[in-house]
Amino acid sequence: MSKPRVAIIGAGFGGLTAARALANAPVEVTIVDEANHHLFQPLLYQVATGALSPAEIARPIRAILARQANCEVVLGKVTAVDTQQRKIEFHDGGLRNDSLPYDYLIVAAGARHSYFGHEEWERLAPGLKTLQDALEIRRRILMAFEKADRETDAAAKAAALTFVVVGGGPTGVELAGAIGEIARHLVSPGFRNISPSEIRVLLVENAPRILLSFPEDLAQAACESLRRIGVEVLTGSLVTGIEPGRVLMGDRAIPALTVLWAAGVVASPLAKSLGGPLDRAGRVMVNKDLTIPGQPNVFVIGDLACFTHQTGHPLPGVAPVAMQMGVHAAHNIVRACDGQALKDFHYLDKGNLATIGRAAAVADLGKIKLSGLVAWIAWLAIHIFFLIGFRNRLVAIFTWAWTYVTYDRAAMLIVGSDPSSAPPS
Repeated sequence: MSKPRVAIIGAGFGGLTAARALANAPVEVTIVDEANHHLFQPLLYQVATGALSPAEIARPIRAILARQANCEVVLGKVTAVDTQQRKIEFHDGGLRNDSLPYDYLIVAAGARHSYFGHEEWERLAPGLKTLQDALEIRRRILMAFEKADRETDAAAKAAALTFVVVGGGPTGVELAGAIGEIARHLVSPGFRNISPSEIRVLLVENAPRILLSFPEDLAQAACESLRRIGVEVLTGSLVTGIEPGRVLMGDRAIPALTVLWAAGVVASPLAKSLGGPLDRAGRVMVNKDLTIPGQPNVFVIGDLACFTHQTGHPLPGVAPVAMQMGVHAAHNIVRACDGQALKDFHYLDKGNLATIGRAAAVADLGKIKLSGLVAWIAWLAIHIFFLIGFRNRLVAIFTWAWTYVTYDRAAMLIVGSDPSSAPPS
């Protein structure tokens, strides 16, 4: 008899962890992803701000799973799931459409940017989810400095040197802090006509404070660290419009050439084809064993899953949650293959971390709360530990050490071009 077929959609933290957890199981695994690499998303902002190169936080999926004999990798974008016929539909980026049958399915398709009904803002304020996003953000930041260095009009120069980050969660805080560090230490040596005092970095948050997922004292410490490096923190401020060259907040208009989006996410549209109930963010409301109601062979994990924690609140879309879900879904599939009952998922909260700038971070580790240099060292060690591949860790450690000592961001390269500025063909 043939072995049960397990299909996994997505090679992020959840999907990749699930695939590896099935390495010794009597199943055939196929993992499908539209990218050929696994991406360490927590360090994307380091690529966006020139501290790291893409290869230092990403590795080909096939290389990661090369020694796993029961796993096959397929490059393709999944467009739909047919739970009745037990197959997934996908295409390879060209004109070829294909399908993949399964006996068990793990859906780890993740999330994308949410502009709260203003999809027209995406072109003007890119978010940070992929390597392409990071490279585009890096291009916009560096091009703003290039423009300002040659600008003779005072108002235009001020707009070019104003950077607005929308969203005060961990990604927004990390982005704003990294840009603030660039403004303080890395602009003057290369750009002779720009003074650090001319650069404005604004972090805009609609809520009363930043980092709502952290205790209030740590959020306040993060706010103070941001202000020390020159970041203006605007809480209780709702962005009502984004136009070329400016951000609107009610009656207030802020001229800014570079606007970055970190205000919200929405689940992958793939969730709608699964047939299960969805929450307001489009996430699938899963059972306690991570299956979809009425579909005991379909598991949803990571950012796509709405799972209510023991505290009564939905789990956040962070890497530790996805990884623990991936392991649990894999173990439940093994139990199902053996005719055993599925077990409920219980999340072990190992803490929450966010970095603010050079040698500054906040860490909520349950009873232990850290801020400043100690939290930054903890953040650095934990993130490097989870990097896929030994070479990635060595390169990341060396790069960070060099950047820390010399303030040299060797990856501040402009790649790509602005499609709107392309000459007519």
